[in-house]
Order: sequence, then C-alpha cells, then structure tokens
Amino acid sequence: MQTTENSLYTEQKLARVAKRENNNKRKYLVVDPLQGKHVPTSGKASLAMFDALAEKVRLAYLRDCCDPILLVGFAETATAIGARLAVTLESPYMQTTREVLKNADYLFFTESHSHATEQKLCKNDVEKIIGSVSRVVFVEDEITTGNTIMKIIDIMREKYGENVKFAAASLLNGMDGYALKRYSDKSIDVHYLVKTHHEGYTAIAEGYSDNGSYIGKNTDSSCLDGVRIFNINEGYTNTRRLCDGSEYGDRCAALFEKISQTLPSGIKTVDVIGTEEFMYPAIYTAARLEENGLTVTTHSTTRSPIAVSLDEGYPLRARFELASLYDAERKTFIYDLKKSDLTIIITDSPKITKEGAASLANALRSVGNDNILIYRWCDDE
Repeated sequence: MQTTENSLYTEQKLARVAKRENNNKRKYLVVDPLQGKHVPTSGKASLAMFDALAEKVRLAYLRDCCDPILLVGFAETATAIGARLAVTLESPYMQTTREVLKNADYLFFTESHSHATEQKLCKNDVEKIIGSVSRVVFVEDEITTGNTIMKIIDIMREKYGENVKFAAASLLNGMDGYALKRYSDKSIDVHYLVKTHHEGYTAIAEGYSDNGSYIGKNTDSSCLDGVRIFNINEGYTNTRRLCDGSEYGDRCAALFEKISQTLPSGIKTVDVIGTEEFMYPAIYTAARLEENGLTVTTHSTTRSPIAVSLDEGYPLRARFELASLYDAERKTFIYDLKKSDLTIIITDSPKITKEGAASLANALRSVGNDNILIYRWCDDE
C-alpha cells in the first residue's frame, strides 16, 4: 500500500537542495525548511507538518484497529518526527541512535550515504515489544532509495521471523519505481506527505557556489560568563529506549512548564536550539512559546557538514562549527544563527562538555546573542 501526498505540502515548499561536503556517495542533501533541524523555523509549523504525516499513519493502521504499532524514528534528523507521531498517535516509540546506551545490546546497520554511517537500535527493547505490536513503522524525514530502512528490516525479519509487518513513513519520498516495487514485493507499506523527484538534484547541488560564511570553532570558555545552566532530571525520557508516546508527551509538557518558570520578562524574540539526536523537546517548547505570543524559531545542532552558499534559492547561508555537547572530540555544526532577545538550548547530554558549551555560546555571541540559557534534561549519572 502506498499513500499519496498532502496537497497542503509540495515539493517546491519542502524540498530544498543543498550540497553535502566531501561526500561522493551522494552529493546532495534535501533540506526541509519546516522540519526544525537545519533551517530555523516555526515550531508550530513543524508540529503541524508532523501531525499531517501522523494522520496518514493513523488512517492506515489505527482507525479501525486497536492493536498498537511501534514507531521507530531515525537519528539524527527524524527523531522529532517519530516522537511527534508517537505523541499524537499515543503509540510505543524508540529511535535509532549513534550514542552509547547503558546495559544495551544492539541491532547494528549502516546508512551508507551518510557522513556517519553506523546506526543502531536497542535490541533489548525491540525484543520486549516485537511480539505485541501489529506493525513496526520506520519514520524518516526523507527516503530516497529505501536502502537503509530495508537493511534494518532484513535484520529484524531474520531474527524475529517473516510474519513481522513493516512500513515506512516520511515527510518526503524520492523512491523511484524500482525502489517502490521492491518494497511492495516485500509487503512493506510506504506513506509520505510529498513525492520528490531526485533526478536533477545532483546537478542542482553541483551548480551552487560554496561562498557562504564558514565560522570556525571557538572554545574560549570566557564566553560562558553569564550563561545559566539548569539541570532538570524529573520526568526525563530517553527515547533511544522504548517509551510510551502519550507519557512522553506529558513529560515534555511538564518540562516546558519548568522552563517557562525560569524565563526572563520582557523578551519578544526567542531561538530554541536542540542538540543532535535530541530535537523534539526544543521544537515542542518553541511551539508552546509561540502560542504565548512570542516570535520564536527553532533548529538543532547536527553532525552533518553541509556547504553554505549565498546563491539565490540556496537554503543555508552561514555555518558555525562546534564541539559537541556530548563529546568534545566530535565535530558538529549549526546553521544560520540570528540575533534574538533570548536563546534557549535544550539538551540531554549526560555531561555537558565545556568545549561544546563554549563553542555554542561563542557562536551565539558572534551574532549578538548574549542572553543564553541551557537546560539539561537528563538523568543524573
């Protein structure tokens, strides 16, 4: 079964072609300006788009059936999409990860076109639930060939039997006829909001200049003076492990209430930043702040090194190199920072690295952001 696109969303609106840096396996990257990952955007707009995809999944599997489905979001970029589907559909949820989990065994697979190819899924938790769900639905931002999802499906079918049912749901789908037939032949359903046509994307990407602003990493810790860090562990849910979508939604709402109690008065513009795989709480917080009448954008740090360009139509103009909040040796990036009255950073790093905090604070201060709050939502170790 294949579902067609929602007329409210189109390829022209949601698919921006960008250039991958030093990646010959796939030279382009599709950037969705409403996703809340690379391009700063409205949290309300992101959630509305995710909810449109959730409705397609609901109609396919939950309208006339009370059997639960397991939703699996792909790291990094689709973790918030998967989480939102789980919250909206009140379904079990977990995400793939590149982080290390305590007391976990893994199902390993690869994402061959990515700069960081290793992906893994917590095997312990899959085995807790695989026998009690009607279907496993893998959630992505964009599917081009379907090869990565097929890899983990093949692994799971080998381990758990051919009777397990699977589906793939994504905002954008660029699968050609051969790829779609391969899924159909293996009884894997496909759902999406927008059908994309990738035949010319490589040429488009190669046509852009690399003339954007590239700002190097600055880990001078003196910039941390005045940066407030709040440690919140109550209600923390690590979505890299199996969780209940309804409960996770309640906990994100409670987190927002805690954050809102600490915000300064008199602010009008806010930028809410998530970190790497940890995106949904930032997007949700941004949406709630918008509901309160503020002008808000949201996006996240990322491992993805994307070229930036000043050419007309290119989605990203400025790239800031960072050290990761999770691992000081890991190179990460954030794009198109702008000045706002307040910057909120929400992370689940077990221990925020000084280099990571300093590099992000220096990047923010370089564009005039001096009011910076960091919220660490994580279990204490």
